[in-house]
Order: sequence, then C-alpha cells, then structure tokens
Amino acid sequence: MSPLAPVLAAAPESFLSRVGGGFFVDLVVKVVVVMVFVLVAPLVIGYMEHKVLAHMQHRLGPMEAGRFHGWAQLVADGIKFVQKEDIVPAAVDARVFTLAPAVVLVPYIALFVVLPFGRTIWAENFDVGIFYTLAIGSVTVIGTLMAGWSSANKFALIGALRAAAQLIAYELPLVLASVAVVMQSGTLSLVGIAEAQHRYWYVLTQPIGALIFLAASLAELTRSPFDMPMADSEIIAGAYTEYTGLKFAFFLLAEYAGVVALSGIAAVLFLGAYQPLPFLGFVPGPIWMLAKVAALSFIVIWFRATYPRLREDQLQRFSWILLVPLALADVLATAVVKVAVR
Repeated sequence: MSPLAPVLAAAPESFLSRVGGGFFVDLVVKVVVVMVFVLVAPLVIGYMEHKVLAHMQHRLGPMEAGRFHGWAQLVADGIKFVQKEDIVPAAVDARVFTLAPAVVLVPYIALFVVLPFGRTIWAENFDVGIFYTLAIGSVTVIGTLMAGWSSANKFALIGALRAAAQLIAYELPLVLASVAVVMQSGTLSLVGIAEAQHRYWYVLTQPIGALIFLAASLAELTRSPFDMPMADSEIIAGAYTEYTGLKFAFFLLAEYAGVVALSGIAAVLFLGAYQPLPFLGFVPGPIWMLAKVAALSFIVIWFRATYPRLREDQLQRFSWILLVPLALADVLATAVVKVAVR
C-alpha cells in the first residue's frame, strides 16, 4: 500500500462535490467551474504573452481595447473571429475538417478536470491521474492530423505530418520524466504526488526531469523553438492554413489552453502544486497553484522571445540523442536511490 494512502483517505471527496447535492448537481457544478476556468485562463495567458513579448521586444503591444493597457484585446479578437466568414474550400473533407478544431480543444479541457488547486479543490482525483493526463494530452495530435489531411492543401498536410513526428519524438521523454516522479512519490494520483511534496518540491531532486518535461511540453504544444508544424515562413500556418473564423479561433484557444494545462501538470509534478514554501505557509494553496502556473507560462513565453526555430533534423536529434537518454538515466538514478534509502 502506498505510504500516502492514509493522507488521501482523509480527503476522499473534493470541495466541488461537497457544495453540490447529488450526482447530477455535482456534475453540473464541476462542468461549469472547469469551463469558466478554461475560457478565462487562456485569455489571461494570451494577454500576458502580448505584453511580455512587447516588453522583451521594446514595443507597446495592445493598448486600445479596454483602454487600460489593452486588457480586452483577446476578447475583441474573439468577437472578431465570430464575425468573420466561415470559409470551407470545395475540395476539403467537410466533416473531418469541421470536427478537427473540437478534437484539438476538448482534450485540453479534459486535462483541467484532474488538476488539483488544493487538497480538496479538484474536479476529479483519479487513482491513475498521471496516466490519464499523458493519454489525453496525446489526443490533440489526432485533431491536427485531421485538420491537415482534410484540408486538401499540401502545406497543411506537411504541417500535420511534422506535428505527428514531433509527438512521436517527444512523447517518450515526457512520459519518462513523469515516471521518475511517480517512482519517487509512490502514487499515480496527481493529488497524491502533490501531497508527497509537503516537505520539499521535486524540482530539487528531479532537476533534470523538470527540464526534460519542460522541453518536451514545448514540443507537444508546438511552441517556439519547436514550432516547425506552424512555421509561417515555410508552410504558412501548417495544418490550420485553410481555417478561418471561429474554427481558427478554437485552434488558438487550444494553444493557450494547452500552455495553461501543461504548466499546471508541470507544477503538480515538480513544484508541489498547491504546496507552499515553508516561510510562506499563510498564503492559500490555490494562490500558490495559480502563481506556479503563471510562472511556468511566463517561461514558455520567454522561450518564444529568446530562441530561434529549430530545423526538423535538429528537433529530432535533440529528442532521440539527448532527451531520451537523459530521461532513461533519470529513471535509473531515481530507482537506485529509491531502493537504497529503503
């Protein structure tokens, strides 16, 4: 039995469940809370990207929408996308073309269901939570492949195939970095992994794993410097070249939702999620979790402003020759230490 079993047994249900009243009421409350977070958090991160990149590149960024420093720019962009014409080229596979944006977005929404913002502040606490997150996060590439294949556009198809190649290359180091954390914590539950870090955060014992997870997450999100599937100077906009209006807005929302979701998972695995620093224990757990997600999202944006795009061969070599061996060594070292300290 896991050493964390007594701890997890003391908090068997979430706060969201206790404020409900029956299965269906609980379900509605959870869905509403998750959807509100999904719709708000990506807008905040998108606005932060506008302003952070503006400061790093010595320019203003959005300043008009909403008056105060352009805070409503992302809202204005959403309204603009709704008003734009939804163009569907004659040669596309219409059903697959229409379904692709949802297949890309929905998995990221599902990831927020298991993110813990406090010991009892979560929608669901699966016993195999880390398996769930890794499996669900991989589904998005199917939507990208659907978008590229159905568009009847060679640039879209190239972008989709690049995205699939990236997933194959970087899913392995992502999983291996997570395996080392699971071995150290002794549980697959995200709440359990967070509770196991009440003394110290795993970034102190798994620094290599944290860096591998961050790099692999950037590649999974196709963010700079791993944005080969979206290389506008080569293939226009990759798999999304033929999309307009609200469908294209869904892809943008999925990108920022992915940044928030994978930053949240990284915060749980390596930064203790809602666990505070010892001398700042008076700060509520949800504030800690939000601060860590914001800090990791800032790093993602910082990478975009700092590093140039990799070539396809460099991208593949970086994973197979460097990240995968490092991740395997990290798992081996964790296993040796785990056995030695028993």
